[in-house]
Amino acid sequence: MHLDMKQKILVIDDERDLCEILRFNLASAGFVVHTAYSGEEALLKDISSYDLLLLDVMMPCMSGFELAARLKQDASTADVPIIFLTALNEEEDTLHGFDLGADDYITKPFSVREVVARVKAVLGRTSANASSMQELCYEGLVMDLAKMTVTVDGEPALLTKTEFEILKLFLENRGQVFSRQELLDKVWPSDVVVIDRTVDVNITRMRKKIGRYSSCIVTRHGFGYLFVV
Repeated sequence: MHLDMKQKILVIDDERDLCEILRFNLASAGFVVHTAYSGEEALLKDISSYDLLLLDVMMPCMSGFELAARLKQDASTADVPIIFLTALNEEEDTLHGFDLGADDYITKPFSVREVVARVKAVLGRTSANASSMQELCYEGLVMDLAKMTVTVDGEPALLTKTEFEILKLFLENRGQVFSRQELLDKVWPSDVVVIDRTVDVNITRMRKKIGRYSSCIVTRHGFGYLFVV
């Protein structure tokens, strides 16, 4: 959830007229709205940058259910809220949508006012959840995500922005191994040229700053780094 900027919505539906109607009305309600006319086109966009997806179920080639399943399997997009738009009203289809992680399910035909109200409701819930998750903690290692600070057993640890982002990634994905290239892709800007050794240097510096928790950041030779508990 992007709390510090205007909320962005991606409407994904093969009905172009419907996309335009939703785009106009949601934009009038104060949102930034983009459209995609297929699941394949949606995947070309930076899905993780959106605060909510309005996703049609019945589309040619890749269905909305198939797209949602792919997004939920990707850590970078798994938390993006999804509202399904569908002509299907069978209970089994509705349950399948919620099993995939849908936040709401709107059956066609619908009123645009209803869609706008549902969008606001889902974003209200996710905003509340985001604001209540402003800390990442492991025992006495505490990251304040709002203040961008780290404390170790109550004492401040002065991490650089890069070190902060690496530690944040580790704490959010405990037990997951990240290769050097994955860390470069996730932490460093795409227009900055860096080498693998840069990752090692930043992790070495970060380990020195987090005291007794440095042993939690483990090197798996030939694979990468991970945070173990």
